Amino acid sequence: MEAHLHPDFPIDPPAPACAPSAYWVGPRHLAGDDGRLYDAVADTLANLGWTSLTLVRGRQEPDEAPEDRQVLRSTVLHIGPDSLRWAQWVLPDEPFHLGNLPIAWQVSARTDPSSPLAQWSAYFTPDVPGEILASFLAALDARDQPALPCGGPELVLDAVTAHGWLRDVDQPGLGALDPTFASHIRLGEVPPLIQDGDPLALVAEADEAALAGWQAWAEPVFGGGYLWAASFSSSVPHDLVAAFADSLSSSAPVLRRVLPESTRDRLLRAPAS
Repeated sequence: MEAHLHPDFPIDPPAPACAPSAYWVGPRHLAGDDGRLYDAVADTLANLGWTSLTLVRGRQEPDEAPEDRQVLRSTVLHIGPDSLRWAQWVLPDEPFHLGNLPIAWQVSARTDPSSPLAQWSAYFTPDVPGEILASFLAALDARDQPALPCGGPELVLDAVTAHGWLRDVDQPGLGALDPTFASHIRLGEVPPLIQDGDPLALVAEADEAALAGWQAWAEPVFGGGYLWAASFSSSVPHDLVAAFADSLSSSAPVLRRVLPESTRDRLLRAPAS
């Protein structure tokens, strides 16, 4: 049954004990990750049959008991059944930042399971809605060859404009944004440290044009900082980015118990029965 959204329902008012603890909210691209981005993605990957491994790196003194070892880093790795695709929860390591936000998930794919190098990688910060990342991973899992190109940029732009997003006025073939101008998706220069297997990405000189990849972000108030960011290296197939974009721009509400401070007043919400 469709939930009707009302902007006048406060998410956490001083209310009687019978007040709902969860709400259906929209638009989803401003709804945050509900404080459970790891769990949402890990559950999706487990349902898809991916294997999870926990890599713990720490320090132990010579006479120290194992249970007293200091854990310096802990990375959870999820690997697809064919070993051609994998996802890493890297937030504890904070390898680098996008828009001043730490990377939480890194998703990669390769063409040959014997190769140690990824053909492409995609990166997602906290507060990327888990439903959107789950859609991207489901599309990745459904692909026989996850690193082969498929389609062109129009797949991505068509996915968001079908849900009412607007093409960029200056570069309509490269980007789009939601009607409130808070969230954006654009094909453009890839930020530093984004890994890609294209040889041109490895040998490009500083004065040469960088390879283009899809970038997405939410900036609820211009100049006020990003809510979340996502970066796709230049070799990520367009149809996979389109799956991300389709879910990103979907008008279907999502269930939330925790809302981002920066967008709570912009979200429509209805109590979950």
